Amino acid sequence: MNHTDVIKYLDTITPNQTGWGYQLEEEAEQNHVPIMDKQGIAFIQQLIRLHQPTKILEIGTAIGYSALRMLEAKSDAQIVSIERNQEMYDRAVKNIHAQNQEEHIDVIFGDALEVDEKVAAKGPFQMIFIDAAKGQYRHFFEKYEQTLADKGMIVTDNVLFKGWVVTPEEAPKRLQKLANKIDQYNQWLLQHPAYHTTILPVGDGVAISVKK
Repeated sequence: MNHTDVIKYLDTITPNQTGWGYQLEEEAEQNHVPIMDKQGIAFIQQLIRLHQPTKILEIGTAIGYSALRMLEAKSDAQIVSIERNQEMYDRAVKNIHAQNQEEHIDVIFGDALEVDEKVAAKGPFQMIFIDAAKGQYRHFFEKYEQTLADKGMIVTDNVLFKGWVVTPEEAPKRLQKLANKIDQYNQWLLQHPAYHTTILPVGDGVAISVKK
């Protein structure tokens, strides 16, 4: 049995979303918005249940799906989420409002590399979740690690990039440079002197970096 078969098996036995969760998954699919898959979001939720962060920073809101799902795992958490795309920001605000979670999820409109002072004022954060422009992962990490609380963790999504980090030459030509960049980020993370990092083949690859 290969890895794909295992994922299919896990997806089959994992309960499907109902209500608002299902609606947001449908919205994402219809509008070609990338959101975390079943196993990826389930893993993030389990991390939150174990770590119990009171404040979470999310870089990359999209339509608000992952922020709302993270809040499911800890209903009293405060989540600050950054989104630079106007359409995605508007969709996220609408979806968060529909679930009456404005008091728990604060969406900041702007480029994550430019709104850091505004975000830092809302910290420190026990968990930072990076799920935005892949080519900027290292910049996001370095920009926001200063807002991380002691014993906090930084979680980065999509670090295996459909497996293309292993063989970048097999990626579509327009994505080969990005695959190389993510590979470089992974190696930098694993060698970072201030963090213990583990990369797991969950979803599209998740890196967990914990302060030493």
